[in-house]
Amino acid sequence: MFGTIYKNKKVLVTGHTGFKGTWLTTWLLKLGAEVIGISKDIPTTPSMFEELHLEDKIKHFTEDVRDLQKMVEIISKEQPEFLFHLAAQPIVSTSYSDPIETISSNVMGTANILEALKISNHKCTAIIITSDKAYDNVEQVWGYKEDDKMGGKDIYSGSKGAAELIIKSYYHSFFKNESSNVKLAIGRAGNVIGGGDWAQDRIVVDCMRAWSEGNVVEIRAPKATRPWQHVLEPLSGYLNLGAALFRDNSLHGEAFNFGPRAEQNHTVEELLIDLSKYWNFKDVSDAYKVTGDIPFHEAGLLKLNCDKALFFMKWQANLEYKDTIRFTGEWYYDFYKKQSDMLGKTLEQIEVYETMAQSRGLKWTE
Repeated sequence: MFGTIYKNKKVLVTGHTGFKGTWLTTWLLKLGAEVIGISKDIPTTPSMFEELHLEDKIKHFTEDVRDLQKMVEIISKEQPEFLFHLAAQPIVSTSYSDPIETISSNVMGTANILEALKISNHKCTAIIITSDKAYDNVEQVWGYKEDDKMGGKDIYSGSKGAAELIIKSYYHSFFKNESSNVKLAIGRAGNVIGGGDWAQDRIVVDCMRAWSEGNVVEIRAPKATRPWQHVLEPLSGYLNLGAALFRDNSLHGEAFNFGPRAEQNHTVEELLIDLSKYWNFKDVSDAYKVTGDIPFHEAGLLKLNCDKALFFMKWQANLEYKDTIRFTGEWYYDFYKKQSDMLGKTLEQIEVYETMAQSRGLKWTE
């Protein structure tokens, strides 16, 4: 998988204690990487990072990416061969209650990582993760392509669009030069679900918390449509992008979308009905109710065109919608109802994901 390119490599992950960061760290450890993590805190309770006891398995730094001096110090000293920048303020609702926190984390945090890489200037392949929310969403029915307009109506989208401009500026000003040892690319994805997410104001998380306590979950926009994808889908894209960029200088400075299959657009209501089957509800009305209370702007439709990733890296999404639901439902059910070994469960799902991709003949697994 990934040509054993990460085996025995020093890989730095920012935001490694978050949902996606924990899954990525676990997968990198499985691939034989030496993982270094930078996060300012443990962002949720419960925490997947703590449940999997990953602090004992990596080099763990509790630092804020907004602290430039610390970022320069760590990156210059550790000199990672790969860097995945995931650290961010990821919640749309929080961007309304604390816009400055969102902007400083998502814009200045990204700038500080780029500046630290520029100062260190050691050989490093860096994958900078933004979001599908970086696009100026005009509710178009076809997917956004990598060269579409950046921006957005809300602070979170604006912060991601602004981060994209900073990345582009750093690339053209510093990293495009022959004197730079840093190669970078951008990964964009969104609407990621899967076991181990406990962030606030996320529909799957709200369901799992409510259902584990025997409560009905309240939903705001049952007809909102999203291209739901399991967390392993974009992570496989990021890992493939890192491997491809390491080998191919022509990808330096490029951006790539990673999203699910086109047929995986489903409404929030469909998602809840399908997830509820893993919790043995006799009547779906016991699972959720619609409030219709939408306190802030949310896009009704947002999907990505992933043809560029297919063309350059042969990357395609692996899971069908039913697989995404099964992986997610089973992980949470095992956590809440079986008190299982969740590191074992997580590694098992990664193994199944890899096996399914190989059995389906996906070119990126070669």
